[in-house]
This record gives sequence, structure tokens and C-alpha cells, in this order.
Amino acid sequence: MANLQFNELTYTNLDEFVYGQAKKPVVCKNGMVIGGGTVYPEINLTLPTMLINEETMPKVLSQYEEMIHGICSKAHELLSPGIIIEIELLPPCTFNPQWGIDVTKVVKGVMNEYETKFGLKSLLRMTVVDVREGKTLKHMYHGEHWDNVINTFRGCANAGADFLAIESIGGKHLHDEAVMNCDLPKALFSLGVVGCRDMAILWDEIVKISTETNCIASGDTACGFANTSMVMAHKNFIPKVFAAIDRVMCAVRTLVAVERGAVGPDKDCGYEGVYLKAITGTPISMEGRTAACAHSSSVGNIAGCLADCWSNESVENVRLLGGMAPTVYLEQLVYDCRMMNVASSRGSALEMRDILCESDSKYDPQAYVLDPRVVLKLSAEILKGKTHFERTKIAASATIKELRSAFQDGLVVLDAKELKYLDILEKQLRSVPDDEAEFIQTMIRNSTKDKFDPEKYDISIESAAK
Repeated sequence: MANLQFNELTYTNLDEFVYGQAKKPVVCKNGMVIGGGTVYPEINLTLPTMLINEETMPKVLSQYEEMIHGICSKAHELLSPGIIIEIELLPPCTFNPQWGIDVTKVVKGVMNEYETKFGLKSLLRMTVVDVREGKTLKHMYHGEHWDNVINTFRGCANAGADFLAIESIGGKHLHDEAVMNCDLPKALFSLGVVGCRDMAILWDEIVKISTETNCIASGDTACGFANTSMVMAHKNFIPKVFAAIDRVMCAVRTLVAVERGAVGPDKDCGYEGVYLKAITGTPISMEGRTAACAHSSSVGNIAGCLADCWSNESVENVRLLGGMAPTVYLEQLVYDCRMMNVASSRGSALEMRDILCESDSKYDPQAYVLDPRVVLKLSAEILKGKTHFERTKIAASATIKELRSAFQDGLVVLDAKELKYLDILEKQLRSVPDDEAEFIQTMIRNSTKDKFDPEKYDISIESAAK
């Protein structure tokens, strides 16, 4: 692991911390600037339920072509200044890299057609699915699974992708168990140790590919981690405070992509992106109420406070009364972005930001930790750590302290059970030693191989002491 690159906040003035503006905007080849003053819609789409195999690939490609035609046509009709299209590849299209490449070619071909004919500016984010799991996985960094991920990245970049992204899963089995048992030390091990190490190796390779192919390494997301907690909390399977703490802890892990060279925009389903923006100035994509097609949440409005791209999560290509779902959702995103951009042009961006914040922040601790004021406060605490382990531990401790204080000040609603769990989780965290090597040794000894095989990550009790 290289030295941490970010040791102080990029944002220190709350009045500068707002949607549409990033300290380090991303300038794209077609002239679109992400984080340069305009919030762009980012439509995320997927196939309807269907088999993906060699026989059905022509139908798969036809589906993608149909979706992109509908989206681009609607964007042109609504005079959108530009759009981003995200394709989250499904597992068969990464296990078979050529299929992912073919999807990229078809999608980019339609986008280029609309730019040529109508001047519609658009960017393509290809999100390669992380297939490094399952009983046949021999190792996280070599072998068939790793090769398929890397070859898909390279192929998609060469086929015309503008942004490369992934929802990486290093340490996910550990984290899944931690969520089910509300085990904060195990979540800390998954995120602050295993996840951060995995991110460094993976993102070094993604950034290398991006450099070689003149593509942009955009970012990662804790979709498989904090979003799992979010969904579980929404169903009342786990406390909401656990999910809120987990979200802030995930910021340290997701930040590693930027530390290794990713420049944004960070991925939409990583709500922890607000912490990345605070620390690095990187532009971010966010999703909120328009993500209800994929999952419910308590952050429908507040998620827009700091967004540089406004997304919808993944929507299937099914017919609604208003048309095909991806086209309908693109329309909703365009109108949301228009509203935010007009507020900015009238000098009312901060007022709009605060309205979005106040409409959600007090009702759920998961929303409260996305409040821009809280984000800056907790980000400053996180940066006091000298290692990823220390920062993740600080993130948990500082969030517990902040939620307890916010409840006492009437800033967030917590019931008796949630308050009790703050005490339980704080006690759990106190059991974690300050020495990272000691912590790793203990966690490896206490983990079963079916949940976590350290050898697949090149982690051992011996290496922990180094």
C-alpha cells in the first residue's frame, strides 16, 4: 500500500460545498465538464429478465440498441445539454469479455449517431461487474476471474467507453456476515483492511488501462457493502444506526480508488461519494428518489445536495404507460437537473441544497450523515488517521459520537432501540486494538475459510506483522 495522498480537506467552506461544482472538475473529450457548474443526468439501465448466452446475444444487443435510441431521442427532444449513460455489465458479459465489448460498441455507436446528426453530447460509463467470487475462484489477483475482469475493462475502453468503473467486492463475504450480526469489528476488518488492500491492487490496474487507452478512470462504490446495510436497515432487519456508521466507514475504502488515480465522477450508488468530494474535490454522481425503481431509501432528496451527476440506479427495459422505463427515467432525471441548474443560475444553489438536505436529514441517521455540514465535520475527523485501518476506525467512532450528539440536540430521530445499539456498537469498537497487525491476526483466526480465505488475498498472519 502506498502512502495516503489526502491529508486535509479540499473543502473547508460550507458555502462552496454544493451540487454541480467540484474543485477538481473532469474535462471530457467532447467538451462536457463534470463538476464545472452543470449537473448532468446519468441514466443507468439494464436488460429485462432474459437469458444471456451465445444464442441470445443478438437479442441482447438489440435490447441495448433500442434502449439507447429511446434515451438519446428523449434527451434531444428535451434539449439536454448533455447526458451520461451507464451500463452496468451483467456477469455473463464479464465472464465472456467479448460480449461486454460488443455491448460497448453497440451503445457507443448509437450515441455517436445522435451526436453526429443532432449534436447531442453524451458520455458512456462502462461498469464492469466484479466476478471475483464463487467456489471456482482460486485467487483475487490472478487466474480466470481476474483475467476476465481486466480483459473486459481493456476491451470496453478500446471499444469507446469514456469512463471505467466497478462495484468491487473485495472482502464482501466478511462484510455480509458483519451486517447480519451487526458486528462492527468484522465490518472494520472487511472495509478498512481487506477492502482497502484489494482496492489498491485493483485500481492500480484500472488506472493503468485508462492511461493506455485514453479513457477516464472514474470510481468505485460500496454498493455491495453499505448499500446492503441500507437495504437491510430499510427492512428493519438491522438498526439504521449500523447502516449509517457503515456508510461513513465505507468512505475510506471507496477513497482508495482516488488515491490510486481515479478522477471521477464517482459512481452513483456510492452514497459515500459525498465524503470523497469533501476530501479530494472529485466530482460525484449520486442517486436518490429516482433510484426507487431499484431500491427504496431514506435519502431521496438529500442525496442531491452535492451531486455533479444525477442518476437513477439500474432500471430494466420494461414498458410503462409513459414508454419504455429507461426513456421515462431519463426524462425524470433531465427535469431534476434542469431545476438544480436553474437554481444555480439564479444564485439559489445553496438554498436549493439546504432545502434538499432539510427535507430528509432529521428522519433517518442514514440521511443525517449525508448532510453537507456533517460530511465536512466527519471527513476532517477521518483524515486524522494515518492508515486506512485508523481512518476506518475513526469513521466509526466519530459517527457514533455525532449521531448521539445529534439526537440530543433534536437534529435526528432515533428510537430507544437505535440508541441502545449506539451503545452496543461503541462497546464493540472499544474492543478493537489500536495495533493493526494484532487486529488482523485476531480476525484471521476468528474467520472461517468459507467466509474469508486470506490466501486468496495474499494476506497472512505473518504478513500482517510486517
